This record gives sequence, C-alpha cells and structure tokens, in this order.
Amino acid sequence: MIITKNEPFTKKEIEQLKEQFDLYIKTVIDIHNKICSAGCDRHFESEQILLQKGSKQEHLWGGGVDIASKTIDFNSFINIRPSQKNFSNEIQDEKIREKFKKLSEYFFKDLYE
Repeated sequence: MIITKNEPFTKKEIEQLKEQFDLYIKTVIDIHNKICSAGCDRHFESEQILLQKGSKQEHLWGGGVDIASKTIDFNSFINIRPSQKNFSNEIQDEKIREKFKKLSEYFFKDLYE
C-alpha cells in the first residue's frame, strides 16, 4: 500500500506501510514541498505519484526507514542524477541528505518519540 501525504504517518498507517517489506518502508520525499510517498515496492512508483501531484523531479529523493533499527537510508535508483551532480544511488549532497533525514524523522515521528 502506498500512502502519500504532507503530515506525519499515524501508527495505523505505519503498520499498513510495513505490509510490503515487513521491517522496511521505501520512501520518496519532495524535499521542497515536504510531501512523502511511502510503502512502494519500487521507488519509481512513489516518484510517479508525486510527479503527478505537481512535484518537480529535482526535489524528489528516495530512501527508506528500517523499522527495527530506526535507521534512515538514502539509497534509491531514482537518486542517480548526473544533472544534479548525484552520480550514485546514495544522496551525495550533505544538505539534501540532512533535509531528507529531518523530513523522514518528521513523517515517521511515531518511531522516534
């Protein structure tokens, strides 16, 4: 199940998002408009949802949340973006990584309280 929203996920929604991979939730975040699309099988699915909602490609970054360890990762094929000097699956720009991390903590704040 994919859920896309601009406010934190509820405990019930987090349980629904875990259905795909059990202890890991893939996310794509529009770091400019502060919208998260989570629960996808592949990041491009959430990326497409956000693009259809008006997000710009350069603001979309993918990663995920490990529920067990509460670790946020910055790894997705959609992050390979030579035009933005990101040549890896990992988000390489520290400012973008920090925005992605803070927004992930916001959207999944029930995990971090």
